[in-house]
Amino acid sequence: MLNSLDLEGRPEDTRVVVAMSGGVDSSATAALLKAEGYDVVGITLQLYDHGAASHRKGACCAGRDIHDARDVAERIGIPHYVLDYESRFRESVIESFAESYVHGETPVPCIECNRSIKFRDLLTTARDLGAKALATGHYVASRRLADGSRALVCAADADRDQSYFLFATTQEQLANVRFPLGDMTKAETRELARRFGLSVADKQDSQDICFVPTGRYTDVIERLKPNAMEPGDIVDLDGRVIGQHQGIVNFTIGQRRGLGIAASAPLYVVHLDADTRRVVVGPREALNVRQIVLRDVNWIGDGALDQAVAGGLEMFVKVRSTRAPQPAWLRRIDGNYEIELVDGEEGVSPGQACVFYDAPSGQARVLGGGFIKSATPRHSREKPVLRAALAG
Repeated sequence: MLNSLDLEGRPEDTRVVVAMSGGVDSSATAALLKAEGYDVVGITLQLYDHGAASHRKGACCAGRDIHDARDVAERIGIPHYVLDYESRFRESVIESFAESYVHGETPVPCIECNRSIKFRDLLTTARDLGAKALATGHYVASRRLADGSRALVCAADADRDQSYFLFATTQEQLANVRFPLGDMTKAETRELARRFGLSVADKQDSQDICFVPTGRYTDVIERLKPNAMEPGDIVDLDGRVIGQHQGIVNFTIGQRRGLGIAASAPLYVVHLDADTRRVVVGPREALNVRQIVLRDVNWIGDGALDQAVAGGLEMFVKVRSTRAPQPAWLRRIDGNYEIELVDGEEGVSPGQACVFYDAPSGQARVLGGGFIKSATPRHSREKPVLRAALAG
């Protein structure tokens, strides 16, 4: 059963802008809404220089994708426009991506792209075109609540759910954005595309980061931030130098391979100190985190956030897109929003998102989330040496 757009008025009198990336999901979305009688306008965003990326298999939003989106629009008989958003994308997504790595973080550029480009700038363009809604091919659902507001809900297909990347969507944006594929599986979407005779029905899904044509994100960072590749020390939890590196941007929290260090037991990256250019490594148990401090928290649950967390709010959280939600508590302490993970988690990295849910599985409601500012090792009180190492 497909999600209804849940818009007032007859479909034939209702204009909907569809963000068309050239992939099967957004193409099927456009074809479906056209078949239901909506006045559909397709828009594809040119986000970066397509020269190198257009020849990379699996790259999204590249030159081939613009061609495919145009072909689908012609097939289903809707107007299609390509908008140049390169400067906006470079400033909001690519430059902040590089800056985040320079500061020892591991960013998620898709979140910023959705927040700043698609659900802010493109939604504004959709309104300028007289559209009542912006529709996308994301696997997530939107539900109308009793008070007339809308809730963001996980997709029916848990393997395709993209709610982690959409936690920063605001209530105002939810009122104007729709996700017609939220109750469908990928196989059903492809079958829908075949039924409409779309050339992209069997097109490979996009992979990796769309603006990294070589698959090496460090190439982008080195071009924008040459100083980020400065060498530094690899140290153990006691601060002893045990190796050298060629730039902290080459490492992420939890990384084991590529350290270039011979040790009697496996070592993992535990902390990245951007100020001193130190990479701190330790045993796997040093990765276990229990407390997380968040920044830029977005709340789309019921009521005001501070009222909701008064005394602590029990919830479920994801600290990485590929991990299942786990039980946690959200509190406001000394002006910060802090998460306490009931069972702890490994490899929690600053820059990643911590997304809030009201249930651990099924079509759980997304309550919001924030970006990880810092994390405290679960056993740090028992290991003062580790705490000192992480403090830099």
